[in-house]
Amino acid sequence: MSHTYTGKVMWSHLDANMHMRHSAYADFAAQARIEVLAVMGLDMKTFQKLHIGPILFREETTYLREVGVNETITVTTELAKSKKDGSRWTICHELFKEDGVKAAVIVVEGAWIDVLKRKLANLPEELADHFVHMRRSPDFVELE
Repeated sequence: MSHTYTGKVMWSHLDANMHMRHSAYADFAAQARIEVLAVMGLDMKTFQKLHIGPILFREETTYLREVGVNETITVTTELAKSKKDGSRWTICHELFKEDGVKAAVIVVEGAWIDVLKRKLANLPEELADHFVHMRRSPDFVELE
């Protein structure tokens, strides 16, 4: 299963300084996350059917290098922390420039929400099992 997303930086991703704007980093990480989840059977149709979706509690980006227009970037996705049942988790994304230089690290902490009840929820066991077997970071931590 691929845990990388590749995309091209477009004009609309730029800020007034002519480099990629801060929110575009989050957008690329979100797209990478959604694609990895879809490969595991957690696509938008499944979320709609179950009335469950991912929710973020925290998002932190560390910027390391500027990224400019027309650059092709690659975003990796790894599970950094998770409860055994996958109900709470931390995912780490690393964004690389086309020359292989790491440009940013985006870390998100989240859980699953029942979109009808507006309360935290658990994934069905089979899907949770797929989720907790996402590629793990070398320093993966199992949460209590």
